[in-house]
Amino acid sequence: MSKMLSIAAATLAFTATSALADGHCAAGKTLTEGKFTVATGNPAYYPWVMDDAPESGQGFEAAVAYAVAEEMGFAADDVVWVRSSFDEAIQPGAKNFDVNIQQYSITPERDQVVDFSAPYYTAPMAVLVSANAVDTPPTLEALKGLQWGAVGSTTAVPKLASVIQPDADPLLYGDNADVNAAMTANQIDAALFDLPTALFLSAVMIEGSKVIGQFPADQGDNPDKFGMLMEEGNPLKSCVDAAIAALTESGKLAEIEAKWLQDTTGVPLIK
Repeated sequence: MSKMLSIAAATLAFTATSALADGHCAAGKTLTEGKFTVATGNPAYYPWVMDDAPESGQGFEAAVAYAVAEEMGFAADDVVWVRSSFDEAIQPGAKNFDVNIQQYSITPERDQVVDFSAPYYTAPMAVLVSANAVDTPPTLEALKGLQWGAVGSTTAVPKLASVIQPDADPLLYGDNADVNAAMTANQIDAALFDLPTALFLSAVMIEGSKVIGQFPADQGDNPDKFGMLMEEGNPLKSCVDAAIAALTESGKLAEIEAKWLQDTTGVPLIK
């Protein structure tokens, strides 16, 4: 009798699971039925993916991918990772992934040949300082006393004037390469960049520099918005968009961002 009950229970559970899968938004829309295939870079870098191991779920974009998968009804074991180069994935044509997540800014030009999800991240402006100013507190009062540099044609100039209001006029340059060179030579103390660029410059390009703080994303002027990249016309887009909307509304996306792009990077909000 107990054996028959067990079989009946198992059958009922299987039927319920199958019914859930059949009625789910993503059913029949992924490359492999029942699996969610996610691409990332080769290699993938901190803080987006920790230790080049996206399957760990550690790092901002790895954590976002698993959160989106869960919201769409996929178990963690059903997430399959593949690798692609940045430029390869953004070309038109068939893809070997359902979504690709590696800091793709959503632009009208790219949107002509691929699809993007709703934004999962809006890049805030951040303060990068030279080796001489790494002990500067992340406060507006402390930032006023720094010698700033900026590209003269960008929105960084009015932001400096309206938000930071430095004691000395900023030194203006023709492009970001000149700003980077000026900081390397300690001709300026600080400059504004979007957070991903600032983290890259600090880690790779400007020795001894440091990202000391970031502004809330809603204070930026036309900030970069990152979306999951998909093949043009991918029917999964509506499911991914709904998942991102739910994660945004619940606050889960903000929690992931705070953990990996504030706490882990050590880049606090400027106050």
